[in-house]
Amino acid sequence: MDFDISIFKPYDIRGIVPDQINPDIAYRIGNALAVFLKPVTVAVGRGNNGHSRELCEAVIGGIIDAGSDIIDLGEISPDVLHFAVGKYDLDGGIMIAPGHVKKDEIEIKICRRRAMPLSGKQDLDQIREALEDNTIEKSPNRGNMARKDILQEFIDHCFGLVDIYSIKPLKLIIEAHGGTANNFIPSILERLPVKTGPVLNSDMSANDIKVSGRADLGVEFDRAGGRITLYDSKGKSVAGDILTALVADYLLEKYPGETILYSLICSKAVPELIARKGGQALKTRVGPSLIRPMMKKHNALFGGEPSGYYYYRDNWFADSSIITFLIILEIISRSDRPLEQIVKDIDHYFRSGEITVRANSAREKMETIAEKYASGIQDRLDGLSVEMDDFWFNIRLSNTEPAVRLNVEAISKELLDEKIEEILDLINS
Repeated sequence: MDFDISIFKPYDIRGIVPDQINPDIAYRIGNALAVFLKPVTVAVGRGNNGHSRELCEAVIGGIIDAGSDIIDLGEISPDVLHFAVGKYDLDGGIMIAPGHVKKDEIEIKICRRRAMPLSGKQDLDQIREALEDNTIEKSPNRGNMARKDILQEFIDHCFGLVDIYSIKPLKLIIEAHGGTANNFIPSILERLPVKTGPVLNSDMSANDIKVSGRADLGVEFDRAGGRITLYDSKGKSVAGDILTALVADYLLEKYPGETILYSLICSKAVPELIARKGGQALKTRVGPSLIRPMMKKHNALFGGEPSGYYYYRDNWFADSSIITFLIILEIISRSDRPLEQIVKDIDHYFRSGEITVRANSAREKMETIAEKYASGIQDRLDGLSVEMDDFWFNIRLSNTEPAVRLNVEAISKELLDEKIEEILDLINS
C-alpha cells in the first residue's frame, strides 16, 4: 500500500493526521502489531483529542481482527499504559497520543511484555514491512475487547513509592495544555495537602508560565501527560538533567550504592552528584528505547534524560511524570529552602541545550571536529563526545534529517558562547 514511510521513527510511529496517519494506516499498524507480537492480550490507551479517539478505534479493529484480545484503558497518559502491561503481565501495549510539536501530529508508541519498548531496527521495521507488503491477517477467531479503568490503581502505585505524609501544603500552579493530565490531576491533588489555583489549559508556551510570588512550584505536563517540566518560585524552568540529579539524590538517600543511569547529554552535575552520594553512575545513549533496556540489564534504580522522561525500577523501568511530580513535592517539603536554592547547590555549569544544525556531509564534519579536539577525552557511545578541561560537548547525527544535534557545557557563560561559535563554525565550514 502507499504510505509515507517517514512516519516510522527510531522510537515510535509519528505523523500528521490525516496526511500521514489516517484510520486505514492505524488499522494496519494494529493488525501488523498483533501478527508480529502474537499477543494473547494487548492494552490500548489514547489521548483526549479527537484524532486519538478515531485512530485508537482503528488500531483496536486491526488487533481484534488478527485474533488478539484488547483491554481498552480509555483516555490515559503513557505511564498508565506501562503500568497496565507490567502489573497484569500483558503481552503488549499501544498508545495513541497527541504529538509534542504540531497540533495535528499523532504519536503511536508500542511496548512488549513487561512494558519494554519497541524500537526501530529490531521491531518497528517489521511492522513497517507488513504495511509495505499490504499484509492483513484476519483470524477466524476474532479477539474480544474489555474496558478497564485502572487510573486509581495506578495512582495508588505511585503514592506507594513516596512518603506522602511528609508533603507540606505547598502552593502550586499546574499547566495541563488541555491534555490527558486533566484526567489524573484532580485525583492526585485531592489526596495531597497542597494548594492550587485552577489547572491551566490555555496551551501557553513554557516561557509564558509565571509563578513568581504566587507559588512554590509550577508544574507543566505535555499534552500526552507523559513529560513533565518544573518551574521554581521565580518562574525559571528546571532543566531536565538537573531534575534527574535531584531525583537521584533523593533515591540514593533511601537506597545507597544503587546504579543510576543518565543520558550522555546530561550535565556533568549529574554523574558528579551520583558519585558524591555513593551511587554508581552509568552513561547511556539518548532515547527511551535505548535507556529502558539498559536499566533492566543493569537493574538500575533510576534513569533520567534532559527531554523530561524519568524512569523507575519500581515502575517496570518505565517513565512516569506522576512519580516524578510526587518525589519533587517530597524533596521541597523536606527542605527549608525554595526549589531554586536546592537547584543552585547542584547546578554549577552553563549549558547550550540541544542545537540542531542542518549539515551536508554531516559524518565527515564530525570527523573534522574529532581531529580538532584530538587532545580531549573522546568516546563514540552516541555520536562524538569530547571532554576538555573546562568544557565538553556531544555531537550526534540526526536520525530523521541531514542534520546534527549539538550539546555543549562549560564552566562559564563566556566560555560556553565561545565554544558554541567555534564548533558551529566547523560544522558550517
